[in-house]
Amino acid sequence: MSTETGPLIRSDPGEFAGLLSAGDRDDLLRLGRRRRWPAGATLFSEGDRSTTVVLVLSGRAKVFSLTEQGGEVLLAIRGPGALLGEMSALDGAPRSASVSALEPLDTYVVTVTSFLQFLNSHPDAAVRIVRMIVSRLRDADRKRVEFGTYDTLGRVALRLAELAERFGASQDDAVRITLPLTQDELAAWTGSSRESVTKALRVLRRQNIIETSRRSVTVIDLDRLRARAK
Repeated sequence: MSTETGPLIRSDPGEFAGLLSAGDRDDLLRLGRRRRWPAGATLFSEGDRSTTVVLVLSGRAKVFSLTEQGGEVLLAIRGPGALLGEMSALDGAPRSASVSALEPLDTYVVTVTSFLQFLNSHPDAAVRIVRMIVSRLRDADRKRVEFGTYDTLGRVALRLAELAERFGASQDDAVRITLPLTQDELAAWTGSSRESVTKALRVLRRQNIIETSRRSVTVIDLDRLRARAK
């Protein structure tokens, strides 16, 4: 099992696997089966019946919902250690959002029945999942306030700062965002049009706060980016 649990020890901050004890984490992995997904693959579709939860070992996925007009609203990005599909598993309702792979994913898939049995027999893990869900709800509330308070430039700066902190790789005096996020996906995450995001990125480039290339952003001055988000 050591080869399976290694990546989970390096889970992103606040993700489920990182909150579990080593013993609980190993017990959960024993209930699942390993599965890999290519970039672009759909793990769940909104409205589907819940039959499994997915624990991410490596790679990143996006959680999103579709509007009645067919537009995409990006709700969250999840990385190593993340648990996906837990809400439907807990309340038995259809999937409230879709999930797809932004990068190749290495995961463990656990049936809902096994997952609920795991929580019943591991009370500390059950407490951890409640805390994780509360944290996500608080984050969702914070983003709703941001949508009503900040202009597009401020929202784009906020999300780029978050991406740099969560998925950034130091590069000399800059931070390169390693997540392959498109401008359409950034627009969906900030509740903006693609044209507005393009303009916001242009402003940040002109101010020498960021540099951009195809599906890549490098933050030259993270402090100024954070300040621009206020």
